[in-house]
Amino acid sequence: MEKKSTKIAYFVALGIFIVLLVVLGISYKDAPILIEGATTPFAGTFWSLLPPIVAIVLALISKEVYSSLFLGCLVGALLVSNFAPWETLVQLVEGDNGIVTTVSDAGNIAIIVFLVVLGIMVDLMNKTGGSEAFGRWAKKSVKSRGSAQLMTMLLGVLIFIDDYFNCLTVGAVMRPVTESHHISRAKLAYVIDSTAAPVCMIAPVSSWAAAVSGYVNSDNVSGIQMFIRQIPWNYYCLLTLLMIVVISLLNIDYGPMLTHEYNAQVKNDLFTTPERPFAGADDYETGSKGKSSVLDLLLPVVVLIATCIVGLIYTGGYYDLESSNYHAFMGAFSDASSGAGLAIGSMLALVFTFIYFWLRGSIGFEKSFESVPNGFIQMISPILILTFAWTLCGLTRYGMNSADFVVNAMSGAGDLAKFLPAVIFIIGAAIGFATGTSWGTIGIMAPIVVQVFDFDTQPILCTIGLAAACSGGVMGDHCSPISDTTIMASAGAHCYHLNHVFTQIPYALTVAGVTFVSFIIAGLLQNVVICLVIACVLMVATLLVIKAIMAKKHQGIFQEMAEANKVLANK
Repeated sequence: MEKKSTKIAYFVALGIFIVLLVVLGISYKDAPILIEGATTPFAGTFWSLLPPIVAIVLALISKEVYSSLFLGCLVGALLVSNFAPWETLVQLVEGDNGIVTTVSDAGNIAIIVFLVVLGIMVDLMNKTGGSEAFGRWAKKSVKSRGSAQLMTMLLGVLIFIDDYFNCLTVGAVMRPVTESHHISRAKLAYVIDSTAAPVCMIAPVSSWAAAVSGYVNSDNVSGIQMFIRQIPWNYYCLLTLLMIVVISLLNIDYGPMLTHEYNAQVKNDLFTTPERPFAGADDYETGSKGKSSVLDLLLPVVVLIATCIVGLIYTGGYYDLESSNYHAFMGAFSDASSGAGLAIGSMLALVFTFIYFWLRGSIGFEKSFESVPNGFIQMISPILILTFAWTLCGLTRYGMNSADFVVNAMSGAGDLAKFLPAVIFIIGAAIGFATGTSWGTIGIMAPIVVQVFDFDTQPILCTIGLAAACSGGVMGDHCSPISDTTIMASAGAHCYHLNHVFTQIPYALTVAGVTFVSFIIAGLLQNVVICLVIACVLMVATLLVIKAIMAKKHQGIFQEMAEANKVLANK
C-alpha cells in the first residue's frame, strides 16, 4: 500500500513545479528569444533542463515512472510552446519532438521491433523448455551466488556490440541461473546494466565506439584512435567492472540493494515490492515429451548474436558494392545503424528459432505462434517508458537547446587546466542524469573537450578529458530513471524499473566518487599505468571499508543471509 507521506510529498513537489511554471510564464512572457530558430526564450538557458528535473524528482518521490515521465514531457511542451495552451498540446503530440514524431522515427521503431522480437524469442524458449533446461544445468554447474553474478558479468562482457542487445540477451540467458541461486532481480538488473554501457564504452568494436569517434575531430588523429586512447583513462567504466568482481567475490551489499538481497536469500522473494511488470514471463515449462535441453536456449542466442552482427555490418555498407565500406568490417561497423541492424538480425534469428523448434518437435505450429502476442505484451512496459523517455530527451535537447546552455557554462573553464577532467566528469554526469542519454551527453561534451585541450600541444590532457566526458555520460545515464539503457536493463532482468534505479544509485555513486578523485590524480600525474593502479586500489579499499561498516551495522542480517546460503548450497 502506498504511504500517505509519499503521496503528500508527490503533490507538494508537483505544486512547487506548477508555481514555478506560473512564475516563469509571467516573468518570461515578453522576454527576447536569444537563440536563432528557437521558439521560446527558455532555449539555451538553465530552464532547458527543467523538464527532465521534473520527471526525475517526481519519479524518485512517487516511485511511479509513467506519470512522472508524462508530466516531464508536458512541462517540456509548455516551455517549447512558450505556455501557449493549444501549441503545448500540438508540441506534446505531433511537434518536431512530440510523442507521434518520436515513435514514428525509423531508428526508434527499429528498437521497438527489436524489443518485441526478443520478447517473442524469450517466450518461445520458455515454452519449449530451453530456459528451464538451462536453469537445471546452472544449478549443477554454477555452485555459488558469486559465481552466478560473475557468469552474468562475463556474458555481458562478451556481448559488447550494443547495450540494448546486451541488456536483453544477458537477461534472457541469466534469469533462470540467478533465480536458482536466489539472486534478487534488482541485483541482476544492476549487473546487467553495469556490463552494458560500461563495456560498450571500452570496446573498440561496438556501436558506442562508432558514435564517440564521430564526435571527435582532429587533424592528426582519427576518431577511432582517440576512442582507443581514452580506454585506459575511462575510470568509471573500468572501475564499475572491477566493483562487480569485488562485490561478487566478497558478498558486499549495501543501501536498498541489501534489503532486496536479504529478501531474495532469506525469504525467497526476488522482487521485494509487489510490482510485477513481467508477471508470467518466467513461468518456465519443461517442453514437449521432455525433449528440452540447454541447446534450446543457447543455440537461438548464439544465432541471434551472429545475425545481429551481420545486420549491423549490412547497414554499414559491408555488402554494398558502391559503399566505401565494402568488405571493410571495421568501417561498416563504425557506420552501422544500430536500430536497423538489430531489427534485421533479430528477425532472422526469430525465423531460425521457429524452424529449429518445429524440426526438434519441441512445440507445435499453433502453440508456437501464441508467443507472438505474449512477447509483445511482455514488452509493453519498457516500450511505453522508452517512448516517454525519447520524447523527453527530444524536447530537452532539440526543442530547448540544452546543449547551448552547457557550452556557455563551460566557456572559460580552460583556466582550470589539470583539474578540468574531474570537472568535465561531474558536468557530464549531471547532463547524463538529467537527459537520460550518454550518447547525447558525449555529443555535447566531446567537441568542448577538443576545443579546450589542443591535441597537438596537450595530447594526454585531451585524452583524459575525452575519457572524463565518456565516463560522466555513462555515469549519469547509469543512474537516470529516464535512461533507455537503464530501462532496457530493467526489462532484461524482469525487474520493476524504479526498484532497479533505487538499488543501483548507491553503487554507481560509490564508483563515481572514486572516479572523481582518480581524474584529479590523472590530471596531476598524467601517467596512464600509475593512475590506473591508484584508481583500482582506491576502488577496492573503498569497498572493503564499506564491507566492514555494513558487517558491523547489520551483523544479524548478514548472519541470516549466510545461513540461508548454506542451506541453499546443501540442497
